[in-house]
Amino acid sequence: MTAPARSRLPELLAFFLRLGLTGFGGPAAHIALMETETVERRRWISRERFLDLLGACNLLPGPSSTQVAMALGYTRARWAGLAIAGACFITPAALFTLALAWAYVRYGHLAQVQELLYGAKPVMVAIIAQAIWRLGRMALRTWALLLAGIVCLAASLWGVSPIAVLLVSGGLFAVLAARRGPPKNMHALVAAPSAVAAAGATVVVPALPAILLVFLKLGVVVFGSGYVLLAFLQADLVDHLHWVTRTQLLDAITAGQVTPGPLFATATFLGYLLHGYAGAAAATLAIFLPSFLMAGLVGATAGRLRKSPVLAAFLDGVNAAAVALMAAVTLALGRAALIDPWTWAIALVSAALLLRFKFNATWLIVGGAAAGVLLNVLGH
Repeated sequence: MTAPARSRLPELLAFFLRLGLTGFGGPAAHIALMETETVERRRWISRERFLDLLGACNLLPGPSSTQVAMALGYTRARWAGLAIAGACFITPAALFTLALAWAYVRYGHLAQVQELLYGAKPVMVAIIAQAIWRLGRMALRTWALLLAGIVCLAASLWGVSPIAVLLVSGGLFAVLAARRGPPKNMHALVAAPSAVAAAGATVVVPALPAILLVFLKLGVVVFGSGYVLLAFLQADLVDHLHWVTRTQLLDAITAGQVTPGPLFATATFLGYLLHGYAGAAAATLAIFLPSFLMAGLVGATAGRLRKSPVLAAFLDGVNAAAVALMAAVTLALGRAALIDPWTWAIALVSAALLLRFKFNATWLIVGGAAAGVLLNVLGH
């Protein structure tokens, strides 16, 4: 590793550890925070390069926001940077979730931490909305890309698989570029929704190798986001293998949602239920291991793809779709987070602080969580 790359490791460690400790809100929120810090504040990479990393990582199976973190680490300090970024982002979530699993096994319920999310989620809505605005200005820079983004948003809200949305959008623009010219009309774009749509008991105690293999498989085959993981967990662990009950799965999902960092840390909770500390370690390692390898490939190749007109057009289509998917998640998060005048007030104040004063997003999240606890104490 070169001396400049080695000197960047401490800043990578500090940033991604802080993100892992404060990154509530799910994949879209994590990506918004990374864009704010790495593009706006620190200027590590250009917004175009960030969009390319985001689009490419969205095409991979596994936790998309974790892979974006790893790819950013790779672009900053190669494989050592990738390892530090991934470990620092994942470890806090795994430890928090493990602590909740320990309490759950001993006391039969989760700690009452929902009030943290009550105040933190409105802040995340404001942060994601700001990131969508900034990324969208570049990703949707032509009328064709803007129309594609609108179509992809509609398809996502319609319930079409995220990976299908990304591939169809990217593939359409690649075909148009290969034909060396824009479409004579926009019928192909307007027809995209139909093309996308077409794409689109008793508990058993398992052995440790079985846990490792099952969660390794999940790390390889789960496309979309952390929320898609939940459907796979239901099908595999509850319906097919009968390792956990539906109630235990719901509690594990809750633990993953109320802790910062990637939702895939739900695997840590489930691994602990299945085989104690060894099961937690095996499940966590297995589900995240494929991402370390795939994100490194994205970091190494994303910049080169722009040299091919066809692949560059494919990335443009994927990036437009990725921004649309973030917008769809933001609408869903907004419906869940902005539930009363207090949460609306937190979101609007956060947006004002971000836009007018460039306030540090991390401290806004901490402040929002503290406000949620205070409002709960005061009996809002």
